[in-house]
Amino acid sequence: MLQEMRIRNYSERTVTSYITSISNLAKYYKVSPDKISREQVKSYTYHLIHTKQVSTSTINQLISAWKIFQIDILGNTWEDFRLKRPKREKKIPQVLSQEEALQLIDAPKNMKHRTILKLAYATGLRRAELLNLTLKHIDSPRNVIRVIKGKGNKSREVPAPVTLIGQLREYYKYYHPKTYLFEGYKPGTPYSATSIGKIVKNAATKAGIKKDVSPHILRHSFATHMLEKGVNIKRLQMILGHSAMKTTSIYLHLANLSSTDLPNLLSPEN
Repeated sequence: MLQEMRIRNYSERTVTSYITSISNLAKYYKVSPDKISREQVKSYTYHLIHTKQVSTSTINQLISAWKIFQIDILGNTWEDFRLKRPKREKKIPQVLSQEEALQLIDAPKNMKHRTILKLAYATGLRRAELLNLTLKHIDSPRNVIRVIKGKGNKSREVPAPVTLIGQLREYYKYYHPKTYLFEGYKPGTPYSATSIGKIVKNAATKAGIKKDVSPHILRHSFATHMLEKGVNIKRLQMILGHSAMKTTSIYLHLANLSSTDLPNLLSPEN
């Protein structure tokens, strides 16, 4: 299964998630996964939901992994092993006002912490994408940041404000990272995801922000504020790296827009 997914160029994050899903399923029943029936998988998903209280995305990962295992590895017909996916809960993301966002990113005294927050808010990058940035991904002459193999193994270019590029130069002069833009204590190793979560929460506390914050709130705030500034939603979809417009359109509900703004935002010429 590992070989099959790598041949098909799945991202390493997806490969790890799917292998773990099937492995945990096999461990639960203490039997090889090819001996497990559809009814057993349904019982297992019920256990995960009602006992472990896992998220809908975790269940969907299991079903996707199960489908690959049955069709591509065992050569079975999917109709004989099909599982219905749970309905996703439609949550409205938490966002910061522009004033709150600026207060948050200015709160840390540490230059690295401030730069991480500024980059996340100014570009809308996902946490994993930010952590995987290397020095060669910063295209200063063109004022863009190249995201290589982001979510879904897709790459894209994200515009970076001139002021951000200048701040990244100052950051480089001070820290001299070896490989990754943001590195841990050991040179050449990426900064940890847990540390970024702590940076955001500590900054929110210092800034007096009472909202429930996480690293993703900067991405949500970036997208919402871009719409409020008049950026076309199709353009925003490309910047965020969303596969479907439906995902990007959630920010139309969050942005403070008038009815006269919508035609411009939706126009392909804007």
